Amino acid sequence: MKLIWFCLLAGVVPGCSETRVATFAPITLYTQFEQAPPVGVLEALQVEVESIMAPIGLRFQWRDLDKTGGHEVSAELAVVTFKGRCDAAGLSARSRFEGALGWTHVSEGQILPFTDISCDRVRQFTQSGLLAFRSDDRAAKYGRALGRVLAHELYHIFANTMRHGSIGVAKESYSTQDLLADDFLFQAKESRMLQTNRQRTAVENTAATMD
Repeated sequence: MKLIWFCLLAGVVPGCSETRVATFAPITLYTQFEQAPPVGVLEALQVEVESIMAPIGLRFQWRDLDKTGGHEVSAELAVVTFKGRCDAAGLSARSRFEGALGWTHVSEGQILPFTDISCDRVRQFTQSGLLAFRSDDRAAKYGRALGRVLAHELYHIFANTMRHGSIGVAKESYSTQDLLADDFLFQAKESRMLQTNRQRTAVENTAATMD
């Protein structure tokens, strides 16, 4: 199985906003954590994904994979696995980074709706920046960073593309500032790709229901 790797480099320009469009049917996101995150981290993660995707028309229903009964029916879904420890405790003034922050699975050239996010690597990469915030704010800032990594991987899945953008959420390489800045969105080109593929998928789903 091949993987789309999302790696980080420094010094890249953040993205720009996109005009609000019609909303599509909700997509179900099944999440599982190797270690349960603090409530503040989980809430910030979900809010950030919604805030990035909502202007494009994408909405999500969040479900805990470990609590599903196996009988749920979803027209569209993705399964997200958060690896490692997903909290902002024990930060160090020295940030370090090895490997990808997130990756989306590909099989025989087809993008699969399965994504892994490394909580440990996101924390290691951003920890020196997180220490600049008040201790009460760090969980939310860290959760927001996780949400941005997840939004990038969801872009690959729901735009059905392995390509990256030049700026914004869809770009290949992030800086610490990208993950901790107040605003970080898709640029117009990648927003249109998501919208176009969402419209195509909605038509296909409607046709399949009518068959």
